[in-house]
Parts: sequence; C-alpha cells; structure tokens
Amino acid sequence: MESVFRSEEMCLAQLFLQAASAYDCVSELGEAGLVEFRDLNPNVTTFQRKFVTEMRRCEEMEKTLGYLLQEIKRADISLLDSEVNPVAPLPKHVLKIQEQLQQLEAELREVTKNKETLKRNFLELNEYNHMLRVTQDFVRRTSELDLLSQAQYEEFPSLDKEPLMDYTNMQRLGAKLGFIAGVIHPWKVGPFERMLWRVCKGYTILTYEELEIPLEDPDSGENVKWVVFLVSYWGEQIGHKVKKICDCYHCHVYPYPNTNQERMDIVAGLNTRIQDLHTVLYRTEEYLQQVLLKASESIHTWLVQVKKMKAIYHILNLCSFDVTNKCLIAEVWCPVADLSKVRRALEEGSRKSSATVPSFVNRIPTADTLPTLIRTNKFTSGFQNIVDAYGVGNYQEINPGTCCSLHSPYLSSQSVTRMMQDEDVKAIGEHLSLSGRARELMMSRVYRSLSVFHLQRHE
Repeated sequence: MESVFRSEEMCLAQLFLQAASAYDCVSELGEAGLVEFRDLNPNVTTFQRKFVTEMRRCEEMEKTLGYLLQEIKRADISLLDSEVNPVAPLPKHVLKIQEQLQQLEAELREVTKNKETLKRNFLELNEYNHMLRVTQDFVRRTSELDLLSQAQYEEFPSLDKEPLMDYTNMQRLGAKLGFIAGVIHPWKVGPFERMLWRVCKGYTILTYEELEIPLEDPDSGENVKWVVFLVSYWGEQIGHKVKKICDCYHCHVYPYPNTNQERMDIVAGLNTRIQDLHTVLYRTEEYLQQVLLKASESIHTWLVQVKKMKAIYHILNLCSFDVTNKCLIAEVWCPVADLSKVRRALEEGSRKSSATVPSFVNRIPTADTLPTLIRTNKFTSGFQNIVDAYGVGNYQEINPGTCCSLHSPYLSSQSVTRMMQDEDVKAIGEHLSLSGRARELMMSRVYRSLSVFHLQRHE
C-alpha cells in the first residue's frame, strides 16, 4: 500500500549472464518488465559494440517489413488486429525469418515491377489508340472544309477530291510536309502553342482537342483529360525543332501513319494488344493480391518479433564482458520487491537455452540517486501522466497522483454544479423586471438558497 502514496523502494543489482543464455535471459526480463539497464560502455561508440552485426540485421529486416507494410496498405488490405503477443525468436530461428522476408520481398518487388511495366504499356497503347481516333477526325474535318471551299488549281486538277492533309498528295507536290502527333497535359497547351509559334515562325500548324475520357497518368497515377495534338510542319529543320519542343514539354509522342490503310492496320493491332495486356494485367494483379494477403497474415507477428529482437541486442550492447569473454555483466535498477521475480526470470532463460552454468543476480550498494518508480494501472495511469507532465518527483517523495485520481471526479462535479447555478441565476435575472437594487437583493437570496440546498444535499 505504501507504493500508492510513495515511489517504490529501489536497489542497484548486478546480473551475471552466461554468453550462451544471455539472449534468453534478457528476453525473459523484457517480457516481465522488471528492471532498467544501465550503460556500462559509455565511451564506446555504437559501431564498436559487440552486437552491432545483429543490430544491422534487425534494421534490414525492419526495412523489409516496412516495404511489405507499405505495399499492403497500398493494396487496401486490412491488417488483422491480433491480440497475441509473440515472444522474441530464438537466435537459431532468426536466419529462417530473415530468409523468408528476403524471399517474399524479392518476389513482391518482381511482381510489382512487372505490374508497373504492363500498366505503363497498357496506358501508352490506350493513349495511342485515342490519339489515332482524334487525329483522324482532324483530317476528316480538314477534308470537309477543303471540299466546301471548292478551291481548284489548274496546275493540279486531281487534288480537289482528296484530303489536303494527306501525306501522299504533299509528296506529289514535292513538299517536305511532316506530322508529329501525341498527347500533352492540358496545363501545358497554351505555353506549348506559343513556343511553337515563336520558335518555328509560323511554319507549323497546331491542331488539338481534349479527350472526353480521362486517362491515368503513368508518372503520377492521377486521372487527367489529356489533350491530343497534331503538328503539321514544313521542312526537316522545323521538324527537329518541333521534336525538341515536344521533349521539353514532356509530351507523349507516337508515330503518325502516312495513309489511311496504315492507320487502320495500326488500330487493329492496338486493339488486339490492348485486349491481351488487359488479360495479363488482371492475372498479375490477382497474383499480387494473393502474395500480399499471405504476407498480411504474418506481418504483425514479424514486426513484434523483430522489434523485440532489436531491443534485446540493444540491451546486450549495454553490458560488458568479463576477462574470459564467456560472461556478460549488467547493472540494473530493480524494485526490491521484484528481486525474486528477477531470479526466476534468469532461471527460466537459462533453462530455455540449456546452459550448463546458470545466470544469477547480486544486489550491490550504491551512493547514486535512485530512480523514481510509481506503479499505475489503467485507471491511475492517466492521472499520473498529468502529474508527471509538471515534473517527476524525487525518490520516495509523496506522490500527488493518488490524490488527483481520487479528487478529480469530485472537482469535476463541483465545477458542473457551479456552472448550472450560474445559468439558473442568469435566467431568473433576465425574466424578472425589477430595479437594480431589488434585482441584487433577489439574486443574493437565490444564491443563498442554492448554497444551503447544495450543502444539505452533500451532508
């Protein structure tokens, strides 16, 4: 009962852990939560400690688990809230867990990479298909305008029934007319058009139209209503400039067919490839979902085990070896009442590791200031945290957290009652049409009557 009002009686103890059973002994002490270890190697850097290799191995497994957890959340797979608290794995089982994680990570990275490649190809083929459809409308509208204008030239009388933008006709004219088609982000259309006009000096014709259906951006993953453009340029030098401008604005440029028959062949091939890619992509996503579901079943256990294993090796780095390098020596702060539990934990750790020499604990005197330990439960922990926020008391000092947990409900009820009284008095004052002096007398009587009623109710 004394620990409720004052901190626990503490002592400094020395642990002698055999090298073969040190891991299991520290694991048992950690599961019980009985001691606080002191650093016996304050002048040794982190990279010069004994178990730095094991710490790096744990950090690599943490990175692998972080990647798996990220992919599971990206796939919208709910993690199972398991109440099971697994113990730290044995050292002989660590390599098996690491091998499983590395194999799962390699498989997941390969499947994810293949999926991203297939998805990018699928999106590019869709863009190419939409680009051919829209540019065909460009050519059709140009042909209709050409027929409506009824422009006839005596030098070439056979061109009045064919499209103006047809590449074969321009070859008959001896002109080096070229086309560059693709898609561009809608925010870049205005600067792209101005850049073409200023650099090419009017030797280009830009036609563009926004797609009705939004397509996914392969780089950002957002749905964007891309703008299909068709640039008609005159001369090879102008064509090189147009290509550089398209690269500067990150346009998705695709080959433009020269004839209608070539266009039809390309569209037919694109439809077949899109259908095949859709099937393969669906199978890949299904397999990826199965791999992530399998990983989500064990990832909680792996996370807890790796964190506990890393904590154990961190504690072992705080210990010092004896001259024979067969025994680890550790110093811990421990409650006097829990010394027997510490001994049982060391015995259990020695039994699990099948050590021939048992580990033991020895209490040693100290002149250092002892730490403050106040035991709490689910109810008192919240009030104790409020008190500790203002400062932790000294060793064996009276703990105000107990009074806080006892009187806080009473003080809360008092404040609520006071607020209710103030609201009642204000309501009475608003409804009474009295003079100033009469109102003060009435409010004082109401306050007096409410106070007497409150005292009688508590008595």
